[in-house]
Amino acid sequence: MNFFWQRHETDYTDRSCVRQAESLKAGGLIVYKPNPLAFDPGAVEYADQVVKGAKPAELPVEQPTKFEFVVNLKTAKQIGLTISPNVLARADKVIK
Repeated sequence: MNFFWQRHETDYTDRSCVRQAESLKAGGLIVYKPNPLAFDPGAVEYADQVVKGAKPAELPVEQPTKFEFVVNLKTAKQIGLTISPNVLARADKVIK
């Protein structure tokens, strides 16, 4: 789940979804998404089975197990939002 705060006139209250963590650099507030660097090696085996002729519809769907949680404190400060120390402690990365 990614939230992006867009500026409308002088107000930072419009929240819309974004797809990439890089949008935090452009003013995004919070990103919580599957970590692309932590994909299971099973993905390679899955692709190998498809190449060898297995029907993708018959293979089990794999769910992500590791997620990335990033908080942008600069954006929080701009919109007057205080982020709890507990939330910051759980974040994988905090942009200051």
